Amino acid sequence: MARIRVLVVDDAVVVRKIVTDALASDPDIEVVGAAANGRIALAKLVQVNPDVVTMDIEMPEMNGLDALRELRKTHPVLPVIMFSTLTERGGSATLEALALGATDYVTKPANVGSVAAAQQRIRDELIPKIKALCGRRVGLVLPRLVATGTPVTLASARAARAAVRPIAPPDQRIDIVAIGVSTGGPNALATILPKLPRDFPVPIVIVQHMPPVFTRLLADRLRTSSQLDVREGVVGGVVEPGRVWIAPGDRHMLVKQGRDGITLALNQNPPENSCRPSVDPLFRSVGEVYGARVLGVILTGMGQDGLRGSEELTDLGACVIAQDQATSVVWGMPGFVANAGLAERLVPLEEVAGELVRRGMKGRRGTSSPTTWPATLSPSGA
Repeated sequence: MARIRVLVVDDAVVVRKIVTDALASDPDIEVVGAAANGRIALAKLVQVNPDVVTMDIEMPEMNGLDALRELRKTHPVLPVIMFSTLTERGGSATLEALALGATDYVTKPANVGSVAAAQQRIRDELIPKIKALCGRRVGLVLPRLVATGTPVTLASARAARAAVRPIAPPDQRIDIVAIGVSTGGPNALATILPKLPRDFPVPIVIVQHMPPVFTRLLADRLRTSSQLDVREGVVGGVVEPGRVWIAPGDRHMLVKQGRDGITLALNQNPPENSCRPSVDPLFRSVGEVYGARVLGVILTGMGQDGLRGSEELTDLGACVIAQDQATSVVWGMPGFVANAGLAERLVPLEEVAGELVRRGMKGRRGTSSPTTWPATLSPSGA
């Protein structure tokens, strides 16, 4: 199959060399060009016709954000992976890039000790993202509801699951929403959370795969656009309606029942599914505290983090929904959950907020005034 064509954009000669050599070591990838700034990169797009662009943020003459704005005018769906520094400034610029249409990001290797170690970091972090975004070109097996011979639908996958374990009724009352998300997550959350009303009746806890600093900046950004109080998780944070907690980078986030109510706990236990924070520990903990009264939500993302947690939730009688393939940047996490028969529904991104409102209101009719519910998300019309 054709190799994935990559254009590398970075003003530092050493960084371009490290990235180019790391990518060139993979037989599925071909580096077809390099550029020292955004202006050169835009000129090379037509010349080299890349499948993916890696884009530095801080560059002379035309930085990565300005280049991204121009690139999206002519290449609206070309995958662009930002190359960011693991700093507050870098995190803020990365979130801005994602809002402008960047597909994903990686952080630059820092304090790794050698060029070889830096190249290994690139191979470990950047190459899987490139392949996930261009999986069909390299024959990468991605989750899909199709089996050899006989087509598999979500209904039949759930029927197979039901033959092993009972499946929860779709409209039972919920007391918490737990969300797992990765690649494409910041924009997915920015689509969902601002649509939720200020009196949304249950708390929301979220694992978004992101490093430290980035998660706090993401929470701050979402809080400014949402009616709910969106915060980065802290030890002892109160889990209550009106609050949205996002797991901090490099910490697993859990909920726990105490004498004074339900609060957050954080730890640095080993990564799960190569992730910290990981979705699975959060889902396990909400299941332990809330039992069947949980709505698990698996959104766009690479890998299969959340699969085991979703299985444990459904074993308890809780419901799980997943983002559909058409609206996912990468249908990894939701695809694995769907194929396992764990998803009660596959939901397009634009409909997730309405689904949360509808399910959150089950058993709570009359608890919200009509003026606080956006007309498009009215529980009676969901």
